Amino acid sequence: MSLQERLNTAMKEAMRAKNSLRLNAIRLVKTAIKNKEIEARQEFDDQAVIGVLSTLVKQRRESGQVYRESNRADLAEKEEQELAVIQEFLPQQLSEEEIKTIIEAAVAETGAASARDMGKVMKIVSAKTVGRADGRMVSELVKARLA
Repeated sequence: MSLQERLNTAMKEAMRAKNSLRLNAIRLVKTAIKNKEIEARQEFDDQAVIGVLSTLVKQRRESGQVYRESNRADLAEKEEQELAVIQEFLPQQLSEEEIKTIIEAAVAETGAASARDMGKVMKIVSAKTVGRADGRMVSELVKARLA
């Protein structure tokens, strides 16, 4: 079952259960995917959908943090609930150790020796971890490894 089919099924279940928060979050995801498909003028496969979901997760985290800093706990809570719904559709996140293993393999493959080679390593690592690891954390781990 594709990711978009899972979203459709989850949306129907949320409608039946009258779970408005979950329904709204899934509709938001479907709209974001549809907008990106229109922008790209093509149907998305699961990998592209994961990219859209990752973007939405990042936006929700940042929004929640800004709302917390602004003492808007009600809006921060809503963002965190949406975040939880969106994350259900993402693949299992990689642990730090798994990411380090991927980084080591990429360093060996590229022969990277210094921070100047970070771009080469990041290209390989990003392709292998898309949607399964936070880009900022991956970047920090690569930087630490090459330092």
